[in-house]
Amino acid sequence: MKIIIAGGSGYIGTVLCDFYKDKASEIIILSRRVEKTEAPIRTVLWDATTLGEWKHELENADMLVNLVGKSVNCRYTEENKNEILRSRIASTHILGEAVQQLKSPPSLWIQSSSATIYRHSIDLMMTEAEGEKGSNFSENACVKWENTFNTIPLSRTRGVILRTSIVLGRRDGAFPRLMNLVRAGLGGQQGSGEQFVSWIHERDFVNVIEWIRTHPTACGIYNCASMQPVTNKEFMNSLCKAMHVPFALPAPEFLLRWGAKIIGTETELILKSRKVYPERLLDHGFVFEFPDLKSALVDLCRRERKS
Repeated sequence: MKIIIAGGSGYIGTVLCDFYKDKASEIIILSRRVEKTEAPIRTVLWDATTLGEWKHELENADMLVNLVGKSVNCRYTEENKNEILRSRIASTHILGEAVQQLKSPPSLWIQSSSATIYRHSIDLMMTEAEGEKGSNFSENACVKWENTFNTIPLSRTRGVILRTSIVLGRRDGAFPRLMNLVRAGLGGQQGSGEQFVSWIHERDFVNVIEWIRTHPTACGIYNCASMQPVTNKEFMNSLCKAMHVPFALPAPEFLLRWGAKIIGTETELILKSRKVYPERLLDHGFVFEFPDLKSALVDLCRRERKS
């Protein structure tokens, strides 16, 4: 099995590499910088904007996963907004050009997107069929990202878009930062606490990737999120319990906005309500290893104590 991971040097790419390193004969990371790796993983340099010798690495690949995109954990200045959009569209476009020129293109292309594509919702559960797209910057960026992928002719490659929620894992991403807040006694609700959090355990994230790979009829758009979105208040309370921390101060909205400016991020990442449901995965038979928040948090906190 040959796997290509574009933008695979980040947290999610590391999770995928760990999962497939004992299953695949080759795992090739397309990256802007040289990474120290061990077989079967190797790094191939590219700039994510122009064709080069890297395109030949895609020949006869079983799966291409595109994770490229500047982090949205930043202030939405015009410069950052342009780079967030450019990095996603340019990399998707150039991968599309490469795939069309290959004699034996990848059998499967899994394209990253985000559950952020849906509007702020307290009431409506966002499914692939009934979900309503939003119209602010981050939501529009996701729409343009997906539209770029959908314009690529993939006559010989199966295409899947994953609208991924927050991935919970110990090594990086949002979860270690939330744990630090809890340790500092700041693990109470954020803002009103009524906004919904859609999440998925990192093992279920890779389970979704593997399920798609091994189910040849899986195509189109899938919500990559657990079947149990919870309110921010419930999420933080559950995390405090899992970590055995009894004291937790809440963070009012005005304090979050002030703090976001200091650390260079946006409150949307915390205050937007993402109520996402993986209807297509469930309808097509996918089974979650961690279907509820309690089981996910117990596993992650137990692994922390062992590390």
